Amino acid sequence: MNHDDESTPTPAKILTVSDGVVYGTREDRSGAALEAHLQHNGFDVVDRAVTADGTANVRNALVELANGFHGVIITTGGTGFGPRDQTPEGTRAAIEREAPGLAEAMRLVNPLGRLSRGVCGTIGTALVLNTPGSTKGCVETFDAVADIVPHAVRLMVDNADPHPHPEKPSDPAHR
Repeated sequence: MNHDDESTPTPAKILTVSDGVVYGTREDRSGAALEAHLQHNGFDVVDRAVTADGTANVRNALVELANGFHGVIITTGGTGFGPRDQTPEGTRAAIEREAPGLAEAMRLVNPLGRLSRGVCGTIGTALVLNTPGSTKGCVETFDAVADIVPHAVRLMVDNADPHPHPEKPSDPAHR
């Protein structure tokens, strides 16, 4: 699949971080909401996964999902102040480069965003975005950056500079 073509849907994977979903005591509503929202907005959801809360669980799941993947991985859950909310810690342990501007934009969508500890960054050619575990929160925070996600994903493999520089004079008299 050619991901450099702007008409090609950006591949997406969703990781739900929840002890309750893993142990079957809770339905994965936020993962389902994200999947429906992403598909409706032209993203190609190629995988949905679930992991228990905890730094190591999140790190391991993200590394596995990112292996050989060129697209966006969106986590839902584990970004708050609860004792088991360790998605940001697991994400930091997995990412190679942080993207603080994305996380900051996502926090600004509503007053409760200030309680999110979510981080964003890259693992190889995968962009990772942490979103809250509520159905409304995960969709609304993703929407804060959805418009630039395809461009960000393309930049991770496209070495062409999308911002042209003025031509340097080739005539030595102009130097």
